[in-house]
Amino acid sequence: MAIDASGRPGRRMGLAILAMVVLIVASNILVQQPINDWLTWGALTYPMTFLVTDLINRGDGPKAARRVVYVGFAVAAVVSIALAGPRIAIASVTAFLAAQLLDVRIFDRLRAGSWWRAPLVSSTVASALDTLLFFSLAFYGTDVPWTTLLVGDFLVKLAIAVAMLGPFRALMPARVARG
Repeated sequence: MAIDASGRPGRRMGLAILAMVVLIVASNILVQQPINDWLTWGALTYPMTFLVTDLINRGDGPKAARRVVYVGFAVAAVVSIALAGPRIAIASVTAFLAAQLLDVRIFDRLRAGSWWRAPLVSSTVASALDTLLFFSLAFYGTDVPWTTLLVGDFLVKLAIAVAMLGPFRALMPARVARG
């Protein structure tokens, strides 16, 4: 079991899982609220999930990051079905699981490089997969302008990936783990 900086087992993992669930559920509700034809409110919250995954990956390794993804996935799936509806929930958990596991793998392969390279590249590539899967599954065949939302959402995810480099660096654990 991982021991965090305060010496308490699993505290950091518990906080990461809680953050993941809150971000996913909030994003699943907010993605149904358009800002305009190019963007939903969910585009502003969901990219933070990559920050959570990358911080755990950097501090505790890919095995711990995958654990956060799986537990976050399971809890958020149940809550999202109740609060966001089955179509959004299914699209979300499918896209989330594929994108987050890809993020963990890319991050781990790039972890030895510059501190910023792994989170930026992994979040960018995983965001592309997440966006394509989510919008096509959630809104294909509906009146929602999902292709324009897909473009706007992805551009915002790119901007947030760059903006999250500062918080990533500030919150990055001093030690580097593998596992």
